[in-house]
Amino acid sequence: MAYRNDSDLSFLKNVSSSDLDVLVEVLIKDKDGDARLTEELTTHDKYKSHSPNHNQYWDLIAAEIQCFGGNSFATMLRGGEGVVYKEVLTDACDKMKVNYNKNASVETIEMNLLMKILTDSMENMKPEELKQIVEDLGLNTTNYSAQAVTAALQGAIKFSGFAAYQVALIVANAVAKALLGHGLKLATNAALTRSMAIFAGPIGWALTGLWALIDIAGPAYRVTIPVVIQVAFLRAKLKYEN
Repeated sequence: MAYRNDSDLSFLKNVSSSDLDVLVEVLIKDKDGDARLTEELTTHDKYKSHSPNHNQYWDLIAAEIQCFGGNSFATMLRGGEGVVYKEVLTDACDKMKVNYNKNASVETIEMNLLMKILTDSMENMKPEELKQIVEDLGLNTTNYSAQAVTAALQGAIKFSGFAAYQVALIVANAVAKALLGHGLKLATNAALTRSMAIFAGPIGWALTGLWALIDIAGPAYRVTIPVVIQVAFLRAKLKYEN
């Protein structure tokens, strides 16, 4: 396993070790908490010397993501290098039937994926639940249909890094709970806490079916889809904080 220079993953060097915890856990453990047979991260001397100070081996984390996204035989032919992150991301989006422009930035494609998950989760929500979401997130709409709330949320994301961070946090937290049995370990303000409380149930129900589809799709997607969601969250969080 070797890190392939990748501008879409190099930001990980600026992410704190505590924020990298869940991403690393998804990479090295399966849904039962057992070590993944295909992971290589924990075999490296740098990991053994510095874990859980993940920031010290961010490049190995990035390399693991790239290798999970690539064909193992092709990876071997490339000298242990996987594929660039954008390929991992778009492959996950294709599997999730996300509508995206392949020429768009990675950040935009990631948000398309996150919004697809949110949209699916809101499809069967009651108007009073959608109204509560609008009020708590401060969205600009008086129409409490799923389509109108989605449109308002998309509009908020265009004008606010905080809104993008909220969406990323809500989805990443729900995915962590579904896959690992616990949410993200971070301090949140009141607005973010309310956001997670609103969406936890509906997203959890939507993800029940999602994980079943991922299992059918094959072992790689059990890793790459939740990994992409965690990377999207870390990118949105870092951008908002900066």
